[in-house]
Amino acid sequence: MPRLLTSTKLKLAYAGLAIADTWLAGSAHPRAHQARVLTKPLLMPTLMASLVTNPKAADSPLRSSTLVAQAAGWGGDLALMGHGTKPFAIGSGSFAVGHAAYITGFLSHRGKKAQPGPKAVAGLWATTAPGMVFGAYREDKVLAPAIAGYSAMLAGTVAAATQLDPALPASARRATLLGAGLFMLSDSVLGTRKFLWRNAPARVESVVMATYTAAQFLLSEGAARAGRR
Repeated sequence: MPRLLTSTKLKLAYAGLAIADTWLAGSAHPRAHQARVLTKPLLMPTLMASLVTNPKAADSPLRSSTLVAQAAGWGGDLALMGHGTKPFAIGSGSFAVGHAAYITGFLSHRGKKAQPGPKAVAGLWATTAPGMVFGAYREDKVLAPAIAGYSAMLAGTVAAATQLDPALPASARRATLLGAGLFMLSDSVLGTRKFLWRNAPARVESVVMATYTAAQFLLSEGAARAGRR
């Protein structure tokens, strides 16, 4: 029986952590949330290690930018384990840095001809962002510009993912676009729960984490599959 590659073992470890953290996040029991100190902080380092050790990703043009984005995502994860306006703002800022890295990587390897997609993403953002920003404003005026800027960055990531060079493997482009889209969905659910749905069921947080961890995994897979090996 062939031995599993280190990167494969790390992907499996990430999947296990993601499942555990998703379940804990949606629990109404305080001890479940306390237990997340054992799962959430390990998510992104494990995923980063899987990308670093993946031989297929060694020459990927998206590898470096994705690792930067994952590191920023780790910072965001840690910040959002806190409570209140300041941790939320810090976490959003850290994730914004991550999206800047994703956007830079995607646009640095875009095709010569513009692909369809950005206008649809912009329309979706223009439809959904104002309500979220208004909800953030009612929560704390300081949060409104931060949420407006962050949501624009997130939409930019999805739009940039639609522009990847057709010369890159189709599986890489599909995984990247799906990952970016799930990221936008995850943060939309998060924003709705925090600013617009005051008495949301606890399991809504499981939806946030399930879509978020899947998004990060797909973006990492997209980067790995963009390699030539």
